[in-house]
Amino acid sequence: MDVKEVEGLIRQGIPDAHVEVRDTTGGGDHFEALIVSNVFEGKGLVERHQTVYKALGDAMRVRVHALSLKTLTPAQHEQNRR
Repeated sequence: MDVKEVEGLIRQGIPDAHVEVRDTTGGGDHFEALIVSNVFEGKGLVERHQTVYKALGDAMRVRVHALSLKTLTPAQHEQNRR
């Protein structure tokens, strides 16, 4: 997979998300992603990650070997930028 494909799947599943994905090894199967969305409001870390896994669907099980996630609400993202 390439970065744009991963970003597209996440955006399709979480339409309001700001998504940044990086291929950590250059091999197309290890990624790290920052996802900022209102959908994470009131959800714990496991629920947030499950939301992203659902957006990736079969790609998560078949094509992605490793995915490091940072899932934030817009308020959390703004606070981290300070």
